[in-house]
Amino acid sequence: MNDPLGTSISGEDNMEQRRSLTSSQMAWFRFRSNPSSIIGAFIVLSVIFVAIFAPLIAPSPQSAGSFVDFMNRHSPPSRDFLFGTDNVGRDIFTRVIFGYRVSLGLVVGVLGFAVPFGVFLGLLAGYFGNWTEFVIMRFTDIMLAIPPLAMALAITAVLSPNLINAMIAITMLWWTWHTRLIYRIVKAQMNEDYVEAARVAGASHFHIMFRELLPNCISAISVKISLDAGFVILFGAALSFLGLGVQPPTPDLGTMVSTGSEYLPEYWWEALMPGLAILYAILGFNLLGDGLRDMMDVEL
Repeated sequence: MNDPLGTSISGEDNMEQRRSLTSSQMAWFRFRSNPSSIIGAFIVLSVIFVAIFAPLIAPSPQSAGSFVDFMNRHSPPSRDFLFGTDNVGRDIFTRVIFGYRVSLGLVVGVLGFAVPFGVFLGLLAGYFGNWTEFVIMRFTDIMLAIPPLAMALAITAVLSPNLINAMIAITMLWWTWHTRLIYRIVKAQMNEDYVEAARVAGASHFHIMFRELLPNCISAISVKISLDAGFVILFGAALSFLGLGVQPPTPDLGTMVSTGSEYLPEYWWEALMPGLAILYAILGFNLLGDGLRDMMDVEL
């Protein structure tokens, strides 16, 4: 039988220990206490790892290009070909690994522009208000009303379909979500004491926006980036599936699914394996994003 007194003391010790933790330690405690967060972090790190070291990990690096091996075309998954081969005999596992390079490059390219641009506009609209707010937010609403696929079709009608133009098509609309997010946060922070104190102290507009308000948006931006990464991968794969993104022979997961679907159901692995690779990456970023949201206790 447990000693009630001992149990009470142990419980009080645990509460006292948790009170002594800093905010960052508490955030890390919440993150690692969530199994899905750890799984998401592992998946994301594994995707980044294989993308970086693709030439060293891939069993058949030549399959990442215009390599042809008709002797082994349509080979099912086996010890020699873990994910099987495609319609020209290229190793699908190798192409999936190199395909992650393309997908992560798309994420970096899109979010590397969309996030700073959207955050800057959100800061301007939330801080200055009045006509600045009206012009920026109405323009943002107009851009949000444009269907993403229609924008992609318009851009590829003027430009040729490739990775760079796919980045442009996605970036043209992606900044809007960050603008609305930062605008909402800044608008809510404008009447806080620290903002008033900075104004009374004679701080410049630049200082208040980027040294006072922006640091309070970092948590929300970090979570949004993690969640956005999965959606960018999915949207990029969708563009490639429709022939509007990365073009063969460059290994791209969406293109591989599109090509493999022509041989369903007999050669099921040619579409299924790249599709599962897309699912794996998106799941990782979504789980990581949810974990970061719980850890930083932010609302998007």
